[in-house]
Amino acid sequence: MTKSLSSRIFIGLFFGLILGSIVQFALNDVSFFSGTLVNAASGIGTMFVNMIMMLVVPLVFVSIVCGVCELQDLKSFGRLGGKTFSFYIINTLVAITAAFLVAMLLEPGKGVDMSSDGGVSITATELPNLMQLIVSIVPNNPFAAFTSGNMLQVIFMALLLGGVIKSMGECVSGAVQGFQTANKIMMRLITVVMSLAPIGVFALMFKLAATLEPAIFVSVVEYLVIILALLLLWIFVVYPTAVSIFTPVSASSFREKTKEQILFSLSTASSNATIPVTMRTLTDKLAVSRAVAGFGVPLGATMNMGGVSIYITIAIFFVANAFGMPITAEQIPALLFSVFLLSVGAGGVPGGGMVMIGVLIYQLGLPVEAFAIVAALDRIIDMVLTSCNVVGDTAVLTIVDQTEKPHQLNAEA
Repeated sequence: MTKSLSSRIFIGLFFGLILGSIVQFALNDVSFFSGTLVNAASGIGTMFVNMIMMLVVPLVFVSIVCGVCELQDLKSFGRLGGKTFSFYIINTLVAITAAFLVAMLLEPGKGVDMSSDGGVSITATELPNLMQLIVSIVPNNPFAAFTSGNMLQVIFMALLLGGVIKSMGECVSGAVQGFQTANKIMMRLITVVMSLAPIGVFALMFKLAATLEPAIFVSVVEYLVIILALLLLWIFVVYPTAVSIFTPVSASSFREKTKEQILFSLSTASSNATIPVTMRTLTDKLAVSRAVAGFGVPLGATMNMGGVSIYITIAIFFVANAFGMPITAEQIPALLFSVFLLSVGAGGVPGGGMVMIGVLIYQLGLPVEAFAIVAALDRIIDMVLTSCNVVGDTAVLTIVDQTEKPHQLNAEA
């Protein structure tokens, strides 16, 4: 990918929004524009995202196997895994805590009388059980894990296979070379698909702007502003500052090098679809080792959900206040623990946060109409929270790589 790709992605995003808005406000009565053209843009955007998603599972599997094989030894594998997992958990907990404090201070939705007969139904869903989440990581059918795109199961199988190959040493050097070749092929495929990103981003943003319902946003602008402000603070201040404190990379340099990643994630609203861009950002722009990136990026796209944590926390306090059923002090500990589990379980797909908010609305006994309000605003929030998630992955792994450098130097010595 050339340096100009981020500029072309931005141009596609900008013109998509402008032309889509023209259709929304000036040409909505013309069926060709509001129907045929919007459907065509939707189809093109969906095809582009599908092309990315088509490559995600094999890319994740191959890159993790290669990452484990490129580690100095299996001891470093355990150290890297424990460190990456711990940093992701800390990141999510900090995001939840900050969002909780903001929600308690600003009390979004308080004094607002929300009502809707939107007719949105919520399916009864149990809050995730931690033990069930852990048990489900081990697949009973590896083919089903691949076909369903269950990222945790794919990661587990890749780690297991990579560890076994590493433990067998030189006698399986051919297998290592085979996976390294496959990894090069996957990265080349990603480059080809990413060359189409400006067109795909244009189509996605055109469809979004042409189908938004702005009138819905008027009564809940405070809620929207709080979430977006907190997410943008995390993207442009918190993560760059953390990187500048713990690594030689300055905050301004980090912001510049993640620009393309932010633009791409804004358009796809999918952490999984952004995996290839995140990998390139880390290895090519931030000089993070392929072992750290190959192991940490797929894991982060699945469980490092700082943006989702902020979204779920603010949203559930908003709907509770807006519908006259504020969260009580007794409910807060269980609610925050549930937000943590739901954030990890949200997955890296568009709309994951909205689904988890629906689960909490049901479990807390809030009106079904509350979900209709959340759903109406979800698409625009989902774009920004995905950027927050993927930039968080990049920040954490840049820091992890810095802590690994002394071990790498010792191994070389």
